[in-house]
Amino acid sequence: MTELAINGGAPTRTTPYAVRTTMGEAEKQAVMEVMDSGHLSGFFGSPGPQWLGGPKVQEFERKWADKYGFGHAISVNSWTTGLMTAVGAIGIGPGDEVIVSPYTMSASATAILFYGGIPVFADIDPDTFNLSAESIAARITPRTKAIMVVHIFGQAADMDPIMALARQHQLKVIEDAAQAPGVHYKGKPVGTIGDIGGFSLNYHKHIHTGEGGMLVTNDAQLALRCQLIRNHGENLIEAQGVEDLTNMLGSNYRLTELQAAIGLAQLDRLDNYLETRQRLAAYFGAQLADMPGLTPAKVAEGAGHAYYLYPVKYDAAVTGIPRAAFVRAVNAELPTPTIWEQTGFVEAYVKPLYLAPLYQKKIAIGSKGFPWTENPDVNYDYSRGICPVVERMHFEELIYTPLMREPLTEADIDDFIAAIRKVLSQPQALQGK
Repeated sequence: MTELAINGGAPTRTTPYAVRTTMGEAEKQAVMEVMDSGHLSGFFGSPGPQWLGGPKVQEFERKWADKYGFGHAISVNSWTTGLMTAVGAIGIGPGDEVIVSPYTMSASATAILFYGGIPVFADIDPDTFNLSAESIAARITPRTKAIMVVHIFGQAADMDPIMALARQHQLKVIEDAAQAPGVHYKGKPVGTIGDIGGFSLNYHKHIHTGEGGMLVTNDAQLALRCQLIRNHGENLIEAQGVEDLTNMLGSNYRLTELQAAIGLAQLDRLDNYLETRQRLAAYFGAQLADMPGLTPAKVAEGAGHAYYLYPVKYDAAVTGIPRAAFVRAVNAELPTPTIWEQTGFVEAYVKPLYLAPLYQKKIAIGSKGFPWTENPDVNYDYSRGICPVVERMHFEELIYTPLMREPLTEADIDDFIAAIRKVLSQPQALQGK
């Protein structure tokens, strides 16, 4: 039997996994056109045609909206500010509760806090890792104003029961589709199944502009409110005829012409990226299916998946190998990554958000406990145990890989699979690891 690399044996693969190359001649040409124009940003923070940005920004927004049939697309300088904009646009204010997943990037919840809203964390489905409608239902109170659905790892959440709850309780729905561009749910593009949503354009997403985001909605009034929040809305209220001033204190969340030009060049390649990831994910999942203790990603009926990451459920009781030791041993069989996306397996995902000091101490804006002090009669529980599925996935079962991506091929995945099989065949060699 071949000795494991972690114990001094020869690794399964020595050739580094190829790095994604997303900047090419098309991007260079697009950037030089903007550079030659001398106008790196086209926004004015005052009434007039340039309140909506320069020609590249507006073209990028139109192209994104047209590609998927969204009524409106509004670019922003990051998806974090995009989430903040969406929360503000739907009217969240001090003391309003917004139900959100705790198993997502921190900004999904902190965007709620920026407007004085209070994140209420619901549990996830153990197969898709998206918010569970049953858990959402249990968290709804008279103070609940919205649900933020995160399409985590790139898989569309099961939106039908979530939207049914929203309609029943007259709640707004924000879709955080940061990791799921081009994904559909039962024939509908994610992002506007709810009231408003959007996508991340930061450097390790499917397509990127360095930093950036794209809000989408089919509601013209919400689109206008987003545009106001993005670009000094307080200066535009009278010009736009806005009567509801809720959250219309604007900021500068504007995308530059350089970023928009890069996004325009990349958007045409998104379909090919998704096809590659879905093909490799199907190939990898078929191999995992016969490995006891490893459960491949499950895609819910009617849901699409962009495979930003490929999640796997790991059962140490079946493999006989502790999760951390398994991850270290598999990765030792592969070349040492120089960047994150060359990594084989990663243990767990983000720590459940409610366990962060911010929520444990309830100190966010100022030092006196705002916004939780807005509802002094409510004891918001952020203790360990409130979301048992999230905690089981994080502390015991979930591993993931970023290798289901372009420009890798099935041959590259074969080496990954061989490394996994090698490690699984020698549980005794990992005792004490």
